[in-house]
Amino acid sequence: MENIYLTGDVKLCIIILYAVLSVITLSAYILGFLKKDTTNFKTRMKSFWIIVILFTLAFGFNKLSAVFFIMLISYLALKEFFSMIPTRRSDRRVLLWAYLSIPIQFYFIYIGWITMFYLFIPMYLFILIPLRMVIIGDTEGFLKSCGTIHWGLMTCVYAIGYFAVYFSIPNEINPSGGALGLLLYILIITISNDFMQYVCGKMCGKHKITPNVSPNKTWEGLMGGVISSALLSCALSQLLTPLSYLEALIIGAVISVLGFFGDITMSAIKRDMGVKDTGSLLPGHGGILDRLDSMIFTVPMFFHYIAYFYKIGILY
Repeated sequence: MENIYLTGDVKLCIIILYAVLSVITLSAYILGFLKKDTTNFKTRMKSFWIIVILFTLAFGFNKLSAVFFIMLISYLALKEFFSMIPTRRSDRRVLLWAYLSIPIQFYFIYIGWITMFYLFIPMYLFILIPLRMVIIGDTEGFLKSCGTIHWGLMTCVYAIGYFAVYFSIPNEINPSGGALGLLLYILIITISNDFMQYVCGKMCGKHKITPNVSPNKTWEGLMGGVISSALLSCALSQLLTPLSYLEALIIGAVISVLGFFGDITMSAIKRDMGVKDTGSLLPGHGGILDRLDSMIFTVPMFFHYIAYFYKIGILY
């Protein structure tokens, strides 16, 4: 069973992450002791602690536990997606195919058949899903239902699957952080970008970007996220990635913009469905997709950047 390569730099970053979380949590309780209302913030921090601990446990052992954990997240995300967006009664048999695709897709990832991972959802299920729907014979709402199922598979199975595909990257490509370092890097940048866009938007946001989609998104918040992500990217680049400082600066800014588009895309879906959150699994955070919306865009794109520019031969 293949173990996950944990370098000293990766361990250091994990320790720093836990230290930062501890300071933030302690600050919240101090503010609560001073009679400040921090109830919602404490709820969010408890959920975030659970998420970080689960990720640490899953990624701290071996590839099998990591892939299985991400597969579980994919299942919960897809279930949340189909619960949020109504489908036809006749689609129940088709949804079974969608759920069965999850273990198949992650099996391809685990054995390293990356070419099949690339093709299974966007090509084979692109054909099989409408084929199964045609056999059922219900044509009313056919196109909308087909598009809903395909979009759910692309976001919740294909895109989330990229979290696990990082473990197919040879550790020699990234001596300082290994495959896990690259994944940890993109997760930290994306999460901090979301946080900084929120903080900068609250503090000095005046000019809205997409008022009809996400009224709280402002140009000031976006720029704050871009600048902070670029700087943080540079700071972490030598610890977790093979990127030069210039590469990291550009990549950090691009990740910030991609994360923004991932966020507002999911906001558009929720607004279309008339819901505030995609689910209620995480107290204070909403659902799985509420937390992964930005990463659905950033994680796959960063993987392809590394695979292309560092000539990773995993297409077999």
